[in-house]
Amino acid sequence: MIPLSQLPTVNAALNSLSAVFLFVGYLFIKARNRRAHRFCMLAACACSTLFLISYLVYHYQVGSVPFKGVGAVRVVYFVILISHTILAATVVPLAMITLSRALRERFDAHRRIARWTFPIWLYVSITGVVVYAMLYRF
Repeated sequence: MIPLSQLPTVNAALNSLSAVFLFVGYLFIKARNRRAHRFCMLAACACSTLFLISYLVYHYQVGSVPFKGVGAVRVVYFVILISHTILAATVVPLAMITLSRALRERFDAHRRIARWTFPIWLYVSITGVVVYAMLYRF
């Protein structure tokens, strides 16, 4: 069992892995390697799903964690956090629709929505790690 105090680090690792799988999957589809693309995107989805479960468990137990920074860094933190939170809420249904269309082999429809889903999901994964670093490491 992972100690509760380690879950933020686990969450950051899962977000990092998700970002890596998303980016590598993007490179694979550009290289027309559908099989590797599919693997990477399913892995990104798994990492993000595990992240969400872990995040909810942690915050159910701990509640909100206040940011202790002051001055300009506080403004930067909240700009990142607010954009991250809004886009995180939108990426869940976007990713589900994108994945559903791919699994049903509706690739034209998949590509149309993936153009929006990919950058949002990548941003959310990366800013999740940034929020973690600002909140727990600095």
